[in-house]
Amino acid sequence: MRRRRSLLGGSVMIAAALLVASGCASTPPAQPETSQTPAPAPTSPTPTPETEAPPTPAGDPTCETIIPDQTVTDFEAVGWTARAEPFRVGELELPEGVQCIWGDFSTATDHVQIYGWAPITAKQAADAQKYLKDAGWRVEESAEGVMLTESADTTVATDADGYGLTYLFGDEWVKYADTKQGLLLVVWPLP
Repeated sequence: MRRRRSLLGGSVMIAAALLVASGCASTPPAQPETSQTPAPAPTSPTPTPETEAPPTPAGDPTCETIIPDQTVTDFEAVGWTARAEPFRVGELELPEGVQCIWGDFSTATDHVQIYGWAPITAKQAADAQKYLKDAGWRVEESAEGVMLTESADTTVATDADGYGLTYLFGDEWVKYADTKQGLLLVVWPLP
């Protein structure tokens, strides 16, 4: 059904473009019309149905690939760049991941955005969650996984719901952002 709408919409747009072009043309068509059926007009590639997973990017996660392209473009438009660091949960370093601080590093400021993603084993996840719980971080279970957010007593900045720095542990991966809402921007394909 969606493909039919897409093809119908494309046909309507082509027909409209032809009508506009024919009304604006100042010379008659080069070839006389015939009763033969015209060749089909070239169309753009068929869009990928929404049910298919997006292709997994090649390479390791980077500051520019773990968040949406448009977000990267928006940051760059205001002069922000990213500083990549190893992904850490306390003393645990996950070298295959990346933790990124986006901001304007040409001036001293605390106005930054933080995003991270890393693969993680079940044992590493259990150790990291224990470390965060022992440090007073709040634990919440969700359909996506286990979320831990810093204590309201120690947070510097929060989102509209009162969440500061937040980790989300899924099945063999962990996301990190400076707020719970920021986790929505971490879109690196999950394993």
